[in-house]
Order: sequence, then structure tokens, then C-alpha cells
Amino acid sequence: MSDTALAEVERLAAAGGDADEVLRAVVTAVHDAGVPWFAVRFNEEGTLVDGPAAGTRAEETITAPVSYNGERIGELEAAGVDGAFLDRVAGLLAEYVLLGWDTGGEAWEP
Repeated sequence: MSDTALAEVERLAAAGGDADEVLRAVVTAVHDAGVPWFAVRFNEEGTLVDGPAAGTRAEETITAPVSYNGERIGELEAAGVDGAFLDRVAGLLAEYVLLGWDTGGEAWEP
């Protein structure tokens, strides 16, 4: 399960695009690969704010911080995966979490 999900996250992150669309696609892909719960949260002024999520939240979940240039910009939460998987996904999604956080989840055009 994790190998399939990780391969799809790598593909989506490499393809790029609108941050919100990439994050939503990743959340859906990870869930569709068999991960029962996967969520993204954005750090807004020190408070974690819910972003895209899929599945049913389990009692036992793990989290991984999402950092960009040493600053914690968000967090991933999942059930049914190991820490190494979640850390890798956090690294792949950092720039998208940063952009999603900077726009407050709204579409942005330069």
C-alpha cells in the first residue's frame, strides 16, 4: 500500500500545478491506495487549520510536520502508514503546503 501511494504522491508532486489542486489530488490518491485516513493541515499564526482530508479519522494516527526553509508550515496526519512514509510525503508536499497556506486555500493568480 505505501509503495503504491508513495509512487503516486511522487508523480503528482513532480507534475506540479495549482497548490490546492495538487494537495487535493494527493489526499485522494493516498486514500484510494488504501490509506484509511489522510489529512493536511496548515499552520496559520501558530494554529493548525484543517485542509484537505479523506477517509474516516481513526483513533490511532500519526503526524509529521511539514517544514519549508526550517519553518513549520503545516502537518500531515494519517492512519495505517509508517512514519517514514509520512515524513517522505511531507517533504514532497512542502512547497504545495506553503503555497496553500499563503493563499489561505484560495485560488491565486500572479
